[in-house]
Amino acid sequence: MSANAALDVPEKDQPLRDDIRLLGRILGDTVRSQEGEAVFDIVERIRQTSVRFHRAEDESARHELEDILKSLSPKQTVRVVRAYTFFSHLANLAEDQHHIRRTRAHALAGSAPREGTMAHALDEARKAGLTSEQLHSFFKTAHISPVLTAHPTEVQRKSILTVQMDLARLMLQRDHGPMTPEEEECNLEGLQRAVLTLWQTSLLRDTRLAVIDEVSNGLTFYDYTFLRELPRFYAALEDRLRVDDPSWKTDELPSFLRMGSWIGGDRDGNPFVTAPVLSQAMRMQSTKAIEFYLEELHALGAELSLNSRIISVSEPLRTLAERSPDTSDHRLLEPYRRAIAGIYARLAATARTLDGMESARHAVGDAPPYSTPQELRADLDIIDRSLTVNGSAALARGRLRHLRRAVDLFGFHLATIDLRQNSDVHERTVAELFAVAEPEVRYAEMTEDERIDRLLAELETVRPLASPHIAYSEETTSELAILRTAADCRRRFGTDAVVNCVISKADGVSDILEVAVLLKEVGMLHPQDGTLDLNIAPLFETIEDLRNCARVMDRLLSLPAYRRLLDSRGGVQEVMLGYSDSNKDGGFLTSGWELYKAEIALVEVFRKHGVRLRLFHGRGGSVGRGGGPSYQAILAQPGGAVQGTIRITEQGEVIAAKYSNPEVGRRNLETLAAATLEASLLHPDEPAPSQAYLEAMEELSAHAFKAYRGLVYDTPGFEKYFWESTVIGEIANLNIGSRPASRKKTTRIEDLRAIPWVFSWAQCRLMLPGWYGFGSAVKAWLDNRPADGMKTLRAMHAEWPFFRTLLSNMDMVLSKSNLAIASRYAELVSDPALRESIFNRIRTELEDSVEMLLQITEQSQLLERNPLLARSIRNRFPYLDPLNHVQVELLKRHRSSDSGEQIARGIHLTINGIAAGLRNSG
Repeated sequence: MSANAALDVPEKDQPLRDDIRLLGRILGDTVRSQEGEAVFDIVERIRQTSVRFHRAEDESARHELEDILKSLSPKQTVRVVRAYTFFSHLANLAEDQHHIRRTRAHALAGSAPREGTMAHALDEARKAGLTSEQLHSFFKTAHISPVLTAHPTEVQRKSILTVQMDLARLMLQRDHGPMTPEEEECNLEGLQRAVLTLWQTSLLRDTRLAVIDEVSNGLTFYDYTFLRELPRFYAALEDRLRVDDPSWKTDELPSFLRMGSWIGGDRDGNPFVTAPVLSQAMRMQSTKAIEFYLEELHALGAELSLNSRIISVSEPLRTLAERSPDTSDHRLLEPYRRAIAGIYARLAATARTLDGMESARHAVGDAPPYSTPQELRADLDIIDRSLTVNGSAALARGRLRHLRRAVDLFGFHLATIDLRQNSDVHERTVAELFAVAEPEVRYAEMTEDERIDRLLAELETVRPLASPHIAYSEETTSELAILRTAADCRRRFGTDAVVNCVISKADGVSDILEVAVLLKEVGMLHPQDGTLDLNIAPLFETIEDLRNCARVMDRLLSLPAYRRLLDSRGGVQEVMLGYSDSNKDGGFLTSGWELYKAEIALVEVFRKHGVRLRLFHGRGGSVGRGGGPSYQAILAQPGGAVQGTIRITEQGEVIAAKYSNPEVGRRNLETLAAATLEASLLHPDEPAPSQAYLEAMEELSAHAFKAYRGLVYDTPGFEKYFWESTVIGEIANLNIGSRPASRKKTTRIEDLRAIPWVFSWAQCRLMLPGWYGFGSAVKAWLDNRPADGMKTLRAMHAEWPFFRTLLSNMDMVLSKSNLAIASRYAELVSDPALRESIFNRIRTELEDSVEMLLQITEQSQLLERNPLLARSIRNRFPYLDPLNHVQVELLKRHRSSDSGEQIARGIHLTINGIAAGLRNSG
């Protein structure tokens, strides 16, 4: 496949261009050899025609494309789609490698640390005059957690990821200095084999994923990135702190950055997440962690061949070695190896006890299992101290250092699994428990005040509501079972195994207290001493809920009984904010503004009550779901909203892009930590922008809300337009997730999940959730303003991080939108009048949004200030656009009588390829 790029390529980007050309050529050769010259020629002809259409909406190109695509057989179409889809994946690999290359180039040149790195954050802290004590305090109390989720937009198969990792390794080889002719030939053959393997591997799953499959997929990224790169992050940070400040007293930082997961615990709308699934998910996680420890211990034993005739050891180390079941004469004078063999034996016994797992390498003998990961860490610490005090400190700074940190980070549970359920389910469960235990209590009919009083009274009693002798409904039985399983996981795998209980659709105090009552039922809330084992986190999702969340939390924190429980959790209350549903509810601009205002209001309420706020941001990968660059997003939070603690969802649609490559993954983790440090220490009480900015934003939001709601919810026929002009129906049937696309069996926009809503608009290249309403809002606001209205908006963009980030994200989304391609999807709408009416409204709004964005940002074109993304789009869109054209043709066939397995497969392949090409907007 040809991979020509623009001629004016900066010198620093030439290697990227060369990589894309190389991979494109190998893919083209593979298509030629596997499918024949005719298929290759079709692929190239479609690409060239698509480029003509993309550049000028050339009508002759449109008709030529339609003619080419109509002439293809289903089998030919699938081959063409696979070619373009794989090119998108290969372009992603080349871009990731280029980011790594540029990072290394900056490091080798001794460049100043770049934004988003801990080095930059620490430099800024020093410039601001922060003391070592202030940094100590930050790290001691900080809590940062990316939380992996599984959603029906993750289209990557593990088999494909494995081959891509091999390709990434081979591309990295090419950057490590000149190769000999033999090495060059070997590398090229490796690339060719990997691309051939890709071509001969199915991109699609043949069956729908089960939840356990999603758990397994999520664990893949621990192999790639988390288990090794997180310990390296801490080691590098500790070393940097000591270099910056020789008086730095702390040798080892607290583990403030830890992993979380919703996979296996998020049952909101997913009936397949059950108690057995949660239990199995935790066992799988535990197995992953312990297998890693065992492998590292085996390697560590090979490294530490130190002989006691040559070195001294500490008394605790000697005791550890003597307790070991390793009595071989060959290792009699190798105390470290004997000690490690004993640790290995105990850990292998732990694996059998916890997970029923037999280690790949059998232990040298029997030993008692560890009761807690802290016991394992204590034994490793003995080795560390013995090496350090006996002249072998350098040996402690390698594998052992990383293993000790890994045990501290991952324990026997690997990652904290959050529980999540809808408040309606909690309400029905509590109502049934009351109805059985006290029939006179008609909980479902009570007012909010009556419910609060009744729930508080229940929290004071030690007697349970539920009885083991009564058969409850399937729903109530399931809810109690999963909570009991969570309690069991905490007992078996450690208290970090399950820490948080998230309540979807929370809109009142009773929603939080209902969960407290259910936790009491399973022994995770203790009335006698007023302690609580889990954090209860309400999730405020809709525009109305965001507007009311501060009032709800104010009332909750005013309850002495709840405050007592909160004190047992360290005086920290978590609140989750939903980006996806608020966007679907009110549009991009209003969602962003209401989230910002909600944070300000929450900060004030929590300060009033003297409670520490931890915000959990339910962000998606796409801008329409609150996505966008994490660094800018965190720094754009209002003053006081971060406070050293933050949790952020990492959605299924972007996990592979962010964490499959170890170096890219570590950079993403570091960015979260760096942004949190800067937001907490450098802008902790940054004043709100001027009142004029707040008032302007309020008016802009009102106009945008009216425009968005007017189109999506108030326009007759819009629902029909959406279902016919996008791939939503086909996405609902794609085997890429365990969760249904809609909450109910309807086609109503209200019932559709936010994820497929955004995903569908991305597929047809309109990205509507990421910009709609902005253009008309700005125009309406300017119409009621004096001549300096645009000057005010430009000042807001220059001075207000929130507004600047909002517009930057919109700039990205609009650059990936394409009206010409979207017009082809509009042709799928069966009602011509409806099609013309709605598409023309969308076209006008998009054009107005682009015009207003460029005026405010003072750019002559989109992405003028983001050359990296502009380059990415220039490289990939000639190969992405054809997939859209093919998808339109396949949808026409699929929805007519000319449908079949090959057509459906082709549609699913285009969905995969477009998502790969769009990356964070897919």
